[in-house]
Amino acid sequence: MEFSGFSNRTLHFLNAIRQNNTKEWFENNRNEYDEVILNPSRAFVEEFGEHLQALEPTINFSPKVNHSLFRIYKDSRRMGTLKVPLKDQIGFIFWQGSGKRMQSSSFYLHFSPDELFVAVGIRWFEKPMLDAYREYIKDDKKRDTLAKLLVRLDSAGYKSIEKGYKRYPKGFSKDMSNVDLSLYKGMATYKILEPTLIENADKLIDILFNIYKDMFELQQIVYEISLGVKKR
Repeated sequence: MEFSGFSNRTLHFLNAIRQNNTKEWFENNRNEYDEVILNPSRAFVEEFGEHLQALEPTINFSPKVNHSLFRIYKDSRRMGTLKVPLKDQIGFIFWQGSGKRMQSSSFYLHFSPDELFVAVGIRWFEKPMLDAYREYIKDDKKRDTLAKLLVRLDSAGYKSIEKGYKRYPKGFSKDMSNVDLSLYKGMATYKILEPTLIENADKLIDILFNIYKDMFELQQIVYEISLGVKKR
């Protein structure tokens, strides 16, 4: 199936989920979900995955749920205070490496009626990746290279995720250059775009590719960090 963009009904459907967030409503409207979200999402993954392989030939992608696609139903353990069963955003992930997809350096995006969110890296490190990250930035040269890269990305209009800790971890001290890098719980950069961009296939592919090309050096650093994860 060739990717021709998402329908102008796609964002309307996500808005409808917000107004009718029940399993019963969704099952009654599953055919529309398949038509305006699931089928074009599969086509997008196939086409854009091939584009990303021009940047990184070993990138992983698959147009299946729990691979490059995410389930529309929320994890019941993580519903939050609203306790609604359905997500009102559609996410995609293209990851590098043989580890868990959410703990592998990745090209990630999601769209909702509010935004098109585009990112690379890992937003939140589990302990093995956190340990590998901290070991990586103990090297003065690598730490300073990463800090300079984040400054360049910021000057190009990209944002870094917020720091997650207030105290320096063991092995780091205030007299080290760029020591604030040790306060991160993850390492990722992102950009937010207008969600209606998803309706223009060629423009979407072109803009995403150029953004990921700008972010590619960070994606590769996070992948290098992942190679330092100690096997249990």
